[in-house]
Amino acid sequence: MRWTEIGLLIALLMVGLWRAAPAEAASKEKIDRSVEEALEQFYDKVKTGRGIIDRAAGVLVFPRITKGGFIVGGEYGEGALIVDGTTVGYYSSASASFGLQFGLQSKTLIIIFLSDEALEKFRNSDGWTVGVDANVTLIDIGTSTDINTIVTRTPIMAFVMNHKGLMAGISLEGTKISPIERH
Repeated sequence: MRWTEIGLLIALLMVGLWRAAPAEAASKEKIDRSVEEALEQFYDKVKTGRGIIDRAAGVLVFPRITKGGFIVGGEYGEGALIVDGTTVGYYSSASASFGLQFGLQSKTLIIIFLSDEALEKFRNSDGWTVGVDANVTLIDIGTSTDINTIVTRTPIMAFVMNHKGLMAGISLEGTKISPIERH
């Protein structure tokens, strides 16, 4: 086994141990409730948020992604894809990181597909990696960025909210998003 594989296993184990959620997978109902709450927070924090989502081809919402690490880190969360106001699928988000890090944090991630083409490419993939399968424009809520200018220039944008915890830095590069079954 290579060091990178060992590191990934350690990272995933750490996140699994630190997750606040129960050991069993979240139900559709629990994910849907959390997604609705995350969208309401988004609308409260981004004054043009409702308009952006109304124009979007689809919205992927991860209400809580938990990251933990000690030199090697990992993160995991579950969410739902919404198209035309209806949940059409459930997804997991996972990534690993290496380097100087220690701590635990959580965040909410909302990925907005602004074009039908970008949404279809995502939906037709068996697994989708940020930075490999698509470039995503990341917006940290609280910055003074002109969101309307970004909307006209990018097919996919992502918002990070509730960035809490003891780790620094926000990155989506290498995040693997995969479909999951929920009942």
